[in-house]
Amino acid sequence: MQVNLVENLISEDEAQRAEKILNACVHCGFCTATCPTYLQNGNELDSPRGRIYLIKEMLETGEAGPATRTHLDRCVTCQSCETTCPSGVEYHHLVSIGRETVERLAPRSFLQRSIRGLLRQLLLSPRLLKGMLGLGRLVSPLLPRSLRRVYFPTGGSRQQAAAGTGEESRAEAVLLVGGCVQPLLRPEIDSALARILDYCSVPVLRTRSAGCCGAASYHTSAEEQARELARENIDHWCAQLDERPVRAIVSSASGCAVHLKDYPALLADDPGYREKAERVAALLRDPVELAEEVLREAPLDAELLGGLRNTVFHCPCTLQHGQRLGGRVEALLSRLGMQLPEVEDAHLCCGSAGTYSMLQPAMARALREEKLRKLQATDPDTILTANIGCLLHLQGGTEKPVRHWLEVVADALDSAREGIR
Repeated sequence: MQVNLVENLISEDEAQRAEKILNACVHCGFCTATCPTYLQNGNELDSPRGRIYLIKEMLETGEAGPATRTHLDRCVTCQSCETTCPSGVEYHHLVSIGRETVERLAPRSFLQRSIRGLLRQLLLSPRLLKGMLGLGRLVSPLLPRSLRRVYFPTGGSRQQAAAGTGEESRAEAVLLVGGCVQPLLRPEIDSALARILDYCSVPVLRTRSAGCCGAASYHTSAEEQARELARENIDHWCAQLDERPVRAIVSSASGCAVHLKDYPALLADDPGYREKAERVAALLRDPVELAEEVLREAPLDAELLGGLRNTVFHCPCTLQHGQRLGGRVEALLSRLGMQLPEVEDAHLCCGSAGTYSMLQPAMARALREEKLRKLQATDPDTILTANIGCLLHLQGGTEKPVRHWLEVVADALDSAREGIR
């Protein structure tokens, strides 16, 4: 495609990146078959190909209106189109450039900016979020059942502290990234990962960063704030890397993990952090990548999870498309004895997408209803997933318990260890 970008509209590095991505697209339309928003409403402008046309037009004319912003906002950034694309178009990087540009050319209303700002403030302020949850707990009996299931669940897996994870060991440790929402809403997930690593005699270090990876800022029109959060995290982690051997840096939320792995691209234009970002990214692992390594070395019963026969797995977009790790969790669980049914249209997004479910509630609910219909086709007892955002979003639409896959593995390992004792 012929591309003639307006000079000085975006930085030179971004212009080169955008032009390369635009030139890679051959407009074959394969992406429309796997785009969840296009499949929902059939609007070409809500497909990757349509959004690419909108971004190209904006970058070539230097003009944009509310319609351009609306269609870019409606993208869930699931990257399913990138998995499908035969030309290797890095669509999510182009959408990032488009969103950052449209914010300047077609500014949002004061109300829209305020809502996005409040969401970011809530996620970046653990005390504020904790306080709001405390107030919500007081009135929880008056809340709808769907909200109680999400924010004030009963039960859950074990949360005891894993033994042998302190500083006394100088073996290669795993640096665990806590995140901003998960420690308050589902602390049992990180506890489960720590218990699995403890079973495999792998020491765990807690990250000293503020918590947020920056993904929420990045997707709510605050790209520079996202870069600053990335720099802060990188500084903290590099300091810890200098102190002791680190085997991997891990976030148990695939939504955070995919953003963390993208730090080199996020800071590609920052000479002071480009190499540091690459150093950190080289150590980043999704829990399934780490679990495959450590559990391979551990003595395990081939039927460890054989008793969980009525379970289904939802593979988040950030795992299968963003990190290209689709099928890896399912294979690991199957190797441990779990029988998982195939899920129709498993490649399509559930509608969570971080803050998307709050900013685009109608589309998010439609995508969730479709996803739950497919997941519950076999009437499972439990739905497993790999991302806190998907977990909370799906739980809001079903009475079936939705859990992180790490929890069931950790519970089974604890039971096996207790049986040996």
